[in-house]
Amino acid sequence: MDYKKLAELLFPSNKYTTDEIEKMYPKRNLPEGAEVTRFAPSPTGFMHLGSFYQALIDYNIAKRSGGVFYLRIEDTDQKREISGASEIIMNVLSDYDFMPDEYELKGGVTVGNYGPYYQTERKEFYNAYAKKLVAEGKAFPCFCRKTEGLEDVQKKREKDFALGKTDDKDPCRNLTYEQIEQNLKDGKKFAIRLKSSGDGKEKIKFVDCVKGEIEILANSKDAILLKNDGLPTYHFAHAIDDTLMGTTTVVRGEEWLPSYPLHHELFDVLGFTRPKYIHTPVISKLNEKGNKRKLSKRKDPESDMRFYDKEGYPKQAVVEYLINLINSNFEIWRKNNPDADYRDFPFDGFKNTANTPLFDFVKLNDIAKEVISKLTAEQCYERLLGWARENSPGNVDYLVKEKDYVTKILNIDREKPKPRKDIYKWSMFFDLYDYMFSKPRTYEFDEQEGEKCEKVLKSYKEYLDLSSKDVWFEKIKEMSEKLGYAVSNSDYKKNPENYQGNVAKVCEFLRVAITGRKNSPDLYEIMTLLGEKETLNRISAIVG
Repeated sequence: MDYKKLAELLFPSNKYTTDEIEKMYPKRNLPEGAEVTRFAPSPTGFMHLGSFYQALIDYNIAKRSGGVFYLRIEDTDQKREISGASEIIMNVLSDYDFMPDEYELKGGVTVGNYGPYYQTERKEFYNAYAKKLVAEGKAFPCFCRKTEGLEDVQKKREKDFALGKTDDKDPCRNLTYEQIEQNLKDGKKFAIRLKSSGDGKEKIKFVDCVKGEIEILANSKDAILLKNDGLPTYHFAHAIDDTLMGTTTVVRGEEWLPSYPLHHELFDVLGFTRPKYIHTPVISKLNEKGNKRKLSKRKDPESDMRFYDKEGYPKQAVVEYLINLINSNFEIWRKNNPDADYRDFPFDGFKNTANTPLFDFVKLNDIAKEVISKLTAEQCYERLLGWARENSPGNVDYLVKEKDYVTKILNIDREKPKPRKDIYKWSMFFDLYDYMFSKPRTYEFDEQEGEKCEKVLKSYKEYLDLSSKDVWFEKIKEMSEKLGYAVSNSDYKKNPENYQGNVAKVCEFLRVAITGRKNSPDLYEIMTLLGEKETLNRISAIVG
């Protein structure tokens, strides 16, 4: 067959040749060792936590090598595209301070010289390379999707695979020029398929930058390169775009490992140099039976990066949590550098964990507590207010009007050698400190100690003194001793039978009366903020 003639028949009016395209994309002028990485999501919904995990690796590999991190929107699957999804992706990267060096805003500004950065705007490029492959006898038109025999073709392939015949050659590869010409005259749409040279038995080896050397069956499938709507598959576009745009390292989920043989062959037939690959493990969680399952878009709200903003998690905490999943030595570094900026951590994108990371709210919450504990009360207030403006507008007026009071609440046990660590997200503030806004609705009293508690609370009305913390506590000790409680904890431990309890138990009775809870921040500061009158009112509400 005259393949050049066939290429002209299929693509009679291409805008560019491949030589013209490659002149438009000169080699990047970067220092030796500089890496070019891309974050290339599909705009099919929200930004998934796993995608952000990969973007974090992309960003750090590029930045720490003096290279380029760019955003490419892979929007060729038009049926699944969701309006506004690309804006969500860009907003997340911007909000977390991982702005790409190159990107394109839909209908707006373009930053960078290697665009367009939306694949649907690069359609002419894919057509040019498809035409080139057809002209070289390495690709062919396929009309199967529009033939009535498609179901029979699919059944035959399934039967062949069941019999161990692993090559997947498409019947349209054997069409004559005349048959192809007639199909076109009949108005049949066509896809362009790769004419694979694989036999289904040969194996190839490649090195994943994290997983090491991998051996896998070579591609033998006549895979679709251009769909019958003229848009490319991910596989074809990936090879062309990553080459033209100068990508040196591709970071993607390990679910793409089975596609590597096809990509290996595509780079070869196109005459391109293959980039390095990092296939990251999929973030998982344990199901009810203790088995691992993939973090689900449908089942797990925490898979959506917007979840963390809605809940009020500090962005720093989310990033540090993910770095901890990526580089296992981060936790030790953070322990040795408690006040350092996480960006000072020697992040190594090529030394990621190869194990499946498990999503763990407990760990995330602990990291968030640490982050918030280091903030000043004023910083806490500003972040709380910022969160409320976006996610809890009903609380904004109160926060603005009562700024001083709220800031004082946030300052309890803060800015000390051992600051309190009870807040891990801003959405919990009003529930956690509900007793600072109204008297408790429930109390954590132990019923068997009711008589003792009542006696302490009735007596305390005469000993309440908030003039200073020292005076306050001395008055509590004075009352405790009079009621038969040990003031010295060591004395109580030696002879507990001689006492009603210790002074800590007395403070517990007072704490529950004021806050409803056995555990709370500094009791003196709480009483001082509430004031003497409110403190007495709360005690009287229990014992009259």
